[in-house]
Amino acid sequence: MSGSLSPEDEEIERAILRYLAAHPEAKDTLEGIAEWWLLREWTTRKYVAVERALRDLVSKDLIWESAIGQQTPSYSLNRQKLDEVMSILSKPESQ
Repeated sequence: MSGSLSPEDEEIERAILRYLAAHPEAKDTLEGIAEWWLLREWTTRKYVAVERALRDLVSKDLIWESAIGQQTPSYSLNRQKLDEVMSILSKPESQ
């Protein structure tokens, strides 16, 4: 697109265009586009990444996965690992 746009702005432009290409008759306000078009797309794309992150954190024993019977699992902090979690969170995020 344009070289003057930030990567985030380019991603948003592409997401809008993807939505419009899939729904050529669509028309909405700024609020509608941000809330319904983009958040729905990002939620769908991020679901797999969140699932992968949860599996990794469970495998490291930093969080627990629990479910009763056929319930959907829920996740919580392994309080015995709180010091380790705080150590991880104190490090700068990798870019």
